[in-house]
Amino acid sequence: MTASLSDLPLREDLRGLTPYGAPQAPLPVALNVNENTHPVPDEVASDILDDIAVALRDVNRYPDREFTTLRESFAEYLGHGLDASQIWAGNGSNEVLQHILQAFAGPGRTVFGFAPTYSMYPLLAQGTGARWVTGTRQANYTIAPEEAAAQVAELDPDVILLCAPNNPTGTPLDLAVVEAVYEATRGVVVVDEAYFEFGQRDATSALTLLEGRPRLAISRTMSKAFAFAGARVGYLAADPAFIDALRLVRLPYHLSALTQAAAIAALRNSATMLAMVDEIVDQRDRITATLEALGYQPHESGSNFVLFGGVTDPQATWRALYERGILIRDTGIANHLRVTAGTEAETTAFLDALASIDSAS
Repeated sequence: MTASLSDLPLREDLRGLTPYGAPQAPLPVALNVNENTHPVPDEVASDILDDIAVALRDVNRYPDREFTTLRESFAEYLGHGLDASQIWAGNGSNEVLQHILQAFAGPGRTVFGFAPTYSMYPLLAQGTGARWVTGTRQANYTIAPEEAAAQVAELDPDVILLCAPNNPTGTPLDLAVVEAVYEATRGVVVVDEAYFEFGQRDATSALTLLEGRPRLAISRTMSKAFAFAGARVGYLAADPAFIDALRLVRLPYHLSALTQAAAIAALRNSATMLAMVDEIVDQRDRITATLEALGYQPHESGSNFVLFGGVTDPQATWRALYERGILIRDTGIANHLRVTAGTEAETTAFLDALASIDSAS
């Protein structure tokens, strides 16, 4: 007889929850999880395979626990005078964020974000036994520095998660907000820059704020701009003491030798890997312009996706697109849907399908 969750001595705070996960359907055009839909260039893939082949020769041994070469590679990629002592990495940025919450949140502590924001944040908080609390954004999803500081000061959270640009709205974040929040709290401030490479070319990273702020961390991922979602590599930059705190909670040898080899090779080819970013931004802007022409209300986006309002029945529109072989995301925001900017062909397929729905209704 098969048992159910209710038959097991599960933690009470986990009862009734469902696992995180967007639909994974075998449709021709999947634009629902903000992946980089461009494949890794052949020449880079060959280089990565060469490095993995070398790593396989010693796969009977544990990998470098401190993943030193990879941290050096991330520091070089990020610049800003960073060195390996200021870098951390994990199996995707969600694991990096989990390490932060394991070290600085946990039972009896609170984790704060401005809603709506990345749906994994409350789940990560819950998983570490912390309480998730939210602040509010302005009507256009932006955050004013003074208002942000006031909300943080009132709630006094232990960890603040700032998504920049924000997911699911794509809203850029003014660095003045980061500065104001940091000054208003005794807690840890994390700026999640998962989509930073898709922002304006003159955009300034929160990495510029690290000096003299030991409670600040800037998280990044290779899943988006680097088209490395399947490799699961996330990383962050922070004060060396902050990095030491994460060592206390990580699992031993948590980054495999093969993961380290693949990521180092990809970073070595960063110029080639990032060449596709401009094309993705072009398609994002094309989506925005066409959505406006179709009568929708797309929101400003500094990411590789567009959230758009003016959808009378999101579920019906989502289903109609699904039936046409197009998978996008219903994030639960009333009268809104979200679509990833894919290749030119994928973008055309989405826009043509959406236009056909409008003309048929």
